[in-house]
Amino acid sequence: MILTARGIDVIGEAADGAEAVELVGRLRPDVVLLDVRMPGMDGLEAARRILAQAPGCRVIMLTTFDLDHYVYAALAAGASGFLLKDVTAAHLAAAVRLVDTGDALLAPSITRRLVERFVPAAGAAPAGSDDRAAAAPAVHRDLSPLTPRELEVLTLMGRGLSNAELAQELTVSEATVKTHVARIFAKLSLRDRAQAVVLAYETALVLPGGPGR
Repeated sequence: MILTARGIDVIGEAADGAEAVELVGRLRPDVVLLDVRMPGMDGLEAARRILAQAPGCRVIMLTTFDLDHYVYAALAAGASGFLLKDVTAAHLAAAVRLVDTGDALLAPSITRRLVERFVPAAGAAPAGSDDRAAAAPAVHRDLSPLTPRELEVLTLMGRGLSNAELAQELTVSEATVKTHVARIFAKLSLRDRAQAVVLAYETALVLPGGPGR
């Protein structure tokens, strides 16, 4: 699919993962679309290398399956979300614009369902994964910089609550919630909400099968 949309310029196309990494290093795009399965270097490895060399870049993974185990590892590596390959051009353009603003492409409830299924438990490989998908280690992040309130907000994000639902749960305004979320991202060097949800599971703030929506 060749994306043509107002305000979006396609500056490069790659035939495989290795070429995608090379092009990103040379062209420095704002957003990269990667197929999960590509010849040679797959999309997961390409995403890791792209985000290592261009931390400000946003990566969207394209997959055939809405709960492909590669997607979890891609989110843990820093991808901003995923789309199914049959996505419409209009939806794809909207997704590119969304992640370019710094938001996550996945609704929290969808991210939660994805992580519940594939997050490593007690060091074990995610169910249904292979060695490549399990290669991303569990995160052991120091959460001590967070205030008790920020820790509560991160936990609730991990359970799939939106900003509006967080505001209702905590009896505060959405503006206050957004401030808490921004501070959590800054203190923990998180790219977006998808990474926050992954982190909540990988640090056991939220456990698979635990309370949620």
